[in-house]
Amino acid sequence: MPEYLPLELPDNPRLIENVAHFARALRKAGLPIGPGRVMDAIRALQVVGFTNRRDFYWTLHACFVNRPEHRQIYDQVFRLYWRDPRFMEHMMSMMLPAIRGVQEERSAQAAEKRAAQALLGDADRDMPAPEDTPEEETKIEVDASMTISAEERLKTLDFEQMSTDEIAQAKRMLARLSLPVKPLPSRRTMASTRGALVDQRRTMRQAMRRGGEVQKIALKRRRLRWPNLLVLCDISGSMSQYSRMVLHFLHAVANEKGAGWAKVHAFTFGTRLTNITRHLAARDVDQALAAAGAEAQDWEGGTRIGSCLHEFNRDWSRRVMGQGAVVLLITDGLDRDDSADLAREMERLHLSARRLIWLNPLLRWDGFAPKARGISAMLPHVDAFRAGHSIASLEDLARAISDSRDSGEKARLMAMI
Repeated sequence: MPEYLPLELPDNPRLIENVAHFARALRKAGLPIGPGRVMDAIRALQVVGFTNRRDFYWTLHACFVNRPEHRQIYDQVFRLYWRDPRFMEHMMSMMLPAIRGVQEERSAQAAEKRAAQALLGDADRDMPAPEDTPEEETKIEVDASMTISAEERLKTLDFEQMSTDEIAQAKRMLARLSLPVKPLPSRRTMASTRGALVDQRRTMRQAMRRGGEVQKIALKRRRLRWPNLLVLCDISGSMSQYSRMVLHFLHAVANEKGAGWAKVHAFTFGTRLTNITRHLAARDVDQALAAAGAEAQDWEGGTRIGSCLHEFNRDWSRRVMGQGAVVLLITDGLDRDDSADLAREMERLHLSARRLIWLNPLLRWDGFAPKARGISAMLPHVDAFRAGHSIASLEDLARAISDSRDSGEKARLMAMI
C-alpha cells in the first residue's frame, strides 16, 4: 500500500454515498465495476469497520480490483478521493496545465490524469447549485448547419498547432482508431470441403480403406495467417510532438483485440535504436509511454537514421520481420549520416518487408519537394509515401495497408528527383 497523507475520519462520513461515488469514479477511469461490486464493498465495510486506514484501503481493493493493470488506477483514485485533502486542487492543476502555483511542479504519474478526469467529472455533475444564485440564464441560438464540426476540424489539424486541450481530445480520438489488416494465404494447407486444391494424400488414404477404390476426391485450401506490424518511430527534436501522438495511436493498435495483427513491434530511434515493444503491453497508456520514454534516452536529440537502420537490420530484422511484416517508418528524413549508407540500409529494409510505408509530417506543406539528401535517398525504397501530421492522415493508413497499389505521393515526388 503506498504511503499517502493521513486519512482524516469525518464525524458524519456518509459512507454509503461516498463509496458509491468512489466506485463511479473508478468505473469512469476504466475499471469494470457494477452495482453488484458496490453492494459487496458496502457489506465488506460493515464487517471490517471504518476504524483502521489500512484495512479500509485493502477492503475496497479486494472488492474493486481484479486485474494487475487496475492497481495503479485504483491507487491514484483512492489517493485523490480519500486521502489527499487538496485533491480538487491537484485535479484542476492536472486538467488545466496553464494553472500554476496550485501545487508543486511535477509531472503526472501513470493513470493520474485518468483518475483526475473521472473525479472532476463527478464533482462538476454532483455539485449542488447555490441557493442564492438566480436560475436565469441567457440562451444563445447559433445556426451551425453550414459549419464544420469541431471533431472534423480536429482531425485535419496539425499536431504541432494543437493546444493542450486539443491534444487531450486528439489522444482520446486516437485511442478509438483501429488499423485493420487482411489475412494472408500461407503455403500450409488445411482440409476443406470447398477447397480449390486436391488433397492427394488424404484421397489415397481414404481409397486404401475401401480396397483401392476412389469414391471421393478430398479437397484442401490455403491456411490464412496474420502479418506482423513493425513501427520505426523517429523521436528526434524535429519529430517529438508527432512521435508522441503516433505512439498513442500505436498503443491503441497494440492493445486492440481482434485487429488482426499477429504481433506489433515498436522501435524508436534518434541517435540510437531502442526496442519499446514490451512497454506497449501495459494497458494504461500513460504508464506505457512513460516507461518507453525512460528507456529511450535520446528523446528530442539528434537524428542518425542510417546508423539506426543498420543496427536494426543487423540485430533485429530476422527476429521481428519473419514471414513478411508490414513496416511503418515515421520520420521527416532529415539525416546527418551519409546518404549512400542510408540508401543501402533502406533497400535492405524494403527487401525484408512485405510492405514499407513512410509517414512524413513534412508532406503537409503544399510546396514540399524531396530536396534533402536523406529524403531523396530513402524515397525510392518505400512502397507508399504519405503524410503523418494529423488524425485524418493516420486514418488513411488503413487504405494504404490494405491496398497494395496505393503509393501515396511517391509517384509525384519521384518525378522531382
